[in-house]
Amino acid sequence: MGGAVKVYGVVASPFVATVLLCLEETGVGYELVPVDMAAREHKTDPHLSRNPFGKIPALEDGELTLFESRAISRYVLRKYGSGTRPDLLRESSLEESAMVDVWTEVEAQQYLPAISNIVRQCVIMPLIGGVRDQAVVDENVGKLGKVLDVYEARLSSSPYLAGDFFSLADLAHFAFTYCLVAGTEYAPLLEKRVSVRAWWGRIMARPAVRKVAALIDLGLLKPLLSA
Repeated sequence: MGGAVKVYGVVASPFVATVLLCLEETGVGYELVPVDMAAREHKTDPHLSRNPFGKIPALEDGELTLFESRAISRYVLRKYGSGTRPDLLRESSLEESAMVDVWTEVEAQQYLPAISNIVRQCVIMPLIGGVRDQAVVDENVGKLGKVLDVYEARLSSSPYLAGDFFSLADLAHFAFTYCLVAGTEYAPLLEKRVSVRAWWGRIMARPAVRKVAALIDLGLLKPLLSA
C-alpha cells in the first residue's frame, strides 16, 4: 500500500485498526509505518513530534500531522469519503449527522469503557503473564450487557445505530468488539441479542472490515499495555 497518507502504529491496537478501517472504507492509498512499542519507540523522537503524548496512532497526510484516532477518523472520512464512497459522517444532512454524533458518543462514553476493561483483563493480562481479575470482568460484563440492551432496542427498528445507513457510529465499534468476539468467551453477549447479532454480522460482512480483521493479531497486544 502506498500513497501520501502514512499511519504510524501497529494494527493490533484497536485505535490504529479503527483508522485503517476508515482508510479502507474510503479507498485511499496509505502506508502503515510500524512503531516498535516493545522498544518504547512511541515515547521518543521522532514519534513524539507526531504525537506529543507518546500514543498511537499518528497520521501524516502531506504537510498535515494528526493524532487521536477519533480526530483522524473524522478527518479521513471528511477528506476522502465522498464521490462513489459512502458518506460515513452524513454531513449533508443535519439530522442524520446529529444521529451519527449521538451514537459515536455512546460508543465512546458507554460502550468503550466496559468492553475495553473486559478485553484488557481477558486478552492482555494473560499475554503479559498476569491473571485476570474476574471481579473486574464480571462488573464490566454487567455494564456492557446493559449497554447492549439499549442497542438491541435501537437495532430492532433500525439496521444501524444512526439509522438505515452504515456510519462512523457503527465503524467505531469494530476493533474492540472484534477483540471481544475473537479473544474472549464473551461473544454470547452479542449473539444472544438477535438484533445486535444481525448488526454485527452486517458490519463483519463489509469488505473493508474483513480486510482489517485479517490483519489483526491479538498476540501482538502485549506491548500495548504501556502504550
